[in-house]
Amino acid sequence: MKRWLLLAGIALPFWGLGQRVDQQQLQTIRSGFVKDKYTVGMQNALSSNPIEKLAWSRENEGTTDHNFTYRVDVKGITNQKSSGRCWLFTSLNVFRPMAMQHFNTASFEFSENYLYFWDLFEKANLFLNNIVATADRGFDDEKVRWYFSSPVDDGGQWINFVNLANKYGMVPREAMEETYSSENTAWMTRLLKRKLREQALELRDLKNSGKTSKQIENRKVEMLGVIYRMLALNLGEPPVEFTYRYKDKDGKLADTKTFTPASFMKEVLGDIQLTDYVMLMNDPTRPFWKHYEVENYRNVQEGENWHYVNLPNEVIKAFCIESIKNNEAMYASCDVGKQLRRDFGVLDVDNFNYEAVYNVPFTMSKSERIQTKESGSSHGMALVAVEVDKNEKPLKWQFENSWGEKAGEKGYLTFTDRWFDEYMFRIVVHKKFVSEKVLDIYGQKPEMLLPWDPMF
Repeated sequence: MKRWLLLAGIALPFWGLGQRVDQQQLQTIRSGFVKDKYTVGMQNALSSNPIEKLAWSRENEGTTDHNFTYRVDVKGITNQKSSGRCWLFTSLNVFRPMAMQHFNTASFEFSENYLYFWDLFEKANLFLNNIVATADRGFDDEKVRWYFSSPVDDGGQWINFVNLANKYGMVPREAMEETYSSENTAWMTRLLKRKLREQALELRDLKNSGKTSKQIENRKVEMLGVIYRMLALNLGEPPVEFTYRYKDKDGKLADTKTFTPASFMKEVLGDIQLTDYVMLMNDPTRPFWKHYEVENYRNVQEGENWHYVNLPNEVIKAFCIESIKNNEAMYASCDVGKQLRRDFGVLDVDNFNYEAVYNVPFTMSKSERIQTKESGSSHGMALVAVEVDKNEKPLKWQFENSWGEKAGEKGYLTFTDRWFDEYMFRIVVHKKFVSEKVLDIYGQKPEMLLPWDPMF
């Protein structure tokens, strides 16, 4: 909590009890910066060049290729463009190979825009419900502050996708194409937040003035009509029914068929149930071999919260290898910005040597990086390949990204096993590749975590 120091009649913020830096201390600090020849040269270099160009480890160049022992049969790269929908692209990309196989086509893409529309709409409903539920609390309440901080946003994870697909189905891209607003989401979401905050204030007043639950719910539905209008103007209106036809690999044109989103999802997935996939996480800040749930971290009111089993990396890797060997891609989430050589499409802990540039050590562990918010999951991609040694131990892995074909190695990112240990956080794998021990834990009542925990 902020404290204040009264100095010469002026209130100044006082953030701690530590002493000010006096002149003697400042002199000691300044004298420690010795301008030897190397320091002068590096000062000139750093003040005139991007840090990453100077920190790039030349000896690491060419040490990681893009060949793999096992690789899922994937083709084509999607592009989320200027949006934060990586989790949605990744989730749909897990099933894209199945669609190509089912329809016998050389390419296929689900409509990300379709589920994105419903994601924002459902998040709006959940936000307004949360506002009504906490209307008797002041604006300084932690939950109230949390809700108002971001009524809706692009972010999400696997469970959000499951909630949406199970309620609204899936459609091919042709049934609801991308728009400028779906590919450039900043202004649309900014205005949605503005309107939702305005609506939230009204709902708080209605609740606190003694209006009945029915009156409040009726007004909320009217408000959601406004949100639907804004979404439809930006993204288009989602189809209730659509026709679809395609050319297969042999150039044969299929008959036109009418689908609903639910029937199309059933056509592609068959007997696959989205609830048969298990989220596994590597968070060394809390005990492994436990089931956790994140409070109120979902997008659909009646949907599931984010929940997972926390496991050591070596256990997770074994399940991943089995999934890849059986030609099934996985949802994965990581801290992609750390040690990324984007032009080469390589992630490795030795890509950049910032210690050599500054002659300053950086020593935090994965746990410490999480606790201090130095590191966390920032991007979702499909895990599609692994290179193993003669003992089936992993050496490197590969992501199918959603930044277009020009980013990385033709749209893919290869990462070393050491990078996996440091910066991989979440994997979603079908339960048939997971041990009974883990499935038993997944079935146990989870420990509830707060949504503002540093890991989330």
